[in-house]
Amino acid sequence: MRLPSTAHTTQPWLIHEIAADFRLEDVWALPTPGGPDGFATLVSVLQDGDFQQDAPKAARLLWRLRWKVGAAVGVDGNRDGLDTRVQSLRHRLPPELREAAATRPDEGRSPFTFLYELGNERAAEIANRTMHGVVHLGWVPNGEGGWRGQMAVLVKPNGRRGTAYMAAIKPFRHLIIYPAMMRSWERRWQHQWENGTKVPTLRHHDPPAIRP
Repeated sequence: MRLPSTAHTTQPWLIHEIAADFRLEDVWALPTPGGPDGFATLVSVLQDGDFQQDAPKAARLLWRLRWKVGAAVGVDGNRDGLDTRVQSLRHRLPPELREAAATRPDEGRSPFTFLYELGNERAAEIANRTMHGVVHLGWVPNGEGGWRGQMAVLVKPNGRRGTAYMAAIKPFRHLIIYPAMMRSWERRWQHQWENGTKVPTLRHHDPPAIRP
């Protein structure tokens, strides 16, 4: 489910220093209940997932259409990405994290570039002609004695075109893409538990899968 901005801004995370000039677009509670040491499992589940395979047909089509349209109109051109149109946020990291990021392998199928992983938080970034964005993952207490994942999306639109683009895709993200992603992650999280990890099964008071 969507959360208020304070669910992200009140956490003592490094991302607040690294992306202070970015706008907080969304904060989501992830349907991934666990204990205090569950962050590594969260990262593994999300990295191993394949949204284009797991999502409902409508979400898959919309996701693919986004990248095809982006390629056709030049939104995702090589000259519009990180360290070309905009400087990567890696340059703002402390030296030790910057060095770790430089030796990090590619994120596989993900279009995002790894930024850092520190304690119970992880960040990756992306840039194109319309915006510079960050996806931030955290592991937080759920207020009921357990823990869960949390995702925040931060953006810096590229002028009026970027602002208009973000406004245009917002309904699709909230009604189709994000709910489908949450359901996919919930299924993968449950699968981890069923296969003998320390991840507990969902309880009635844990965050449910988000529905449109």
